[in-house]
Amino acid sequence: MAAITNSSLSVKYAGEVDSGEPNGYSSSSKDGGSNNHSSPPRTASALQQHIAFFDRDNDGVIYPRDVYTGFRELGFCVLFSLGSLLIPIFFSYPTRLGHSWVPDPLLRIYVDDIHKAKHGSDSGVYDLDGNFNPERFDRMFSRFDTSGTGGLGAGDLAALWKKNRCAADPAGWSFAFMEWWTTWLLLQKDGRVWKDDLRACYDGTLFWKISVERSKGDGERNGYGFTEFIHGLWFAGSWKYWEIQTK
Repeated sequence: MAAITNSSLSVKYAGEVDSGEPNGYSSSSKDGGSNNHSSPPRTASALQQHIAFFDRDNDGVIYPRDVYTGFRELGFCVLFSLGSLLIPIFFSYPTRLGHSWVPDPLLRIYVDDIHKAKHGSDSGVYDLDGNFNPERFDRMFSRFDTSGTGGLGAGDLAALWKKNRCAADPAGWSFAFMEWWTTWLLLQKDGRVWKDDLRACYDGTLFWKISVERSKGDGERNGYGFTEFIHGLWFAGSWKYWEIQTK
């Protein structure tokens, strides 16, 4: 699969972990899987936990190469992972402001000040301190889950993105579009981003699980990549390959 492959997800959320390990993952999983970096501390905000997967040595700093390696570990293709380097280009300086007014020449992202990189025209599920707002999250699905199935299709996500666009905020529109596009590519199953999977994405537990299961070759195929695109066009003349599978 050219873009991504992962597995069906079933994870515990921040504050609900009973394994003694934040987010349920550390440098080695209980079932034999392995990871080369550890989980964020329990006191981290949801937004800090969301990006902690990319902090390879858990030192609170994310280098551009860490972003690229993380995307590859999640199953994204080389081209898409190179595109992910736009993240440190745009978000390094806001997180740097907690430490210095001088831009970081290495374009590092500082985990402790990631809330300073929160942009406009987003979903509002993270508050200004980077904490998760469950009411906003539930309201998002109540309003935009047009099928009532507990998942958001591409059209639902487009409607959500359009609704959240603020006036005179093209940068926020662009960042939000890229984030939702990446989320759909990573998570979609049967054409939808399911609520439990998206919840796990917000607090970062999803990334640890995908990494472990990809390293073991376990699980079903989720996500959307070149394989699915070509398959749909070849057999039905449509990019919506999941509709072919249900016929």
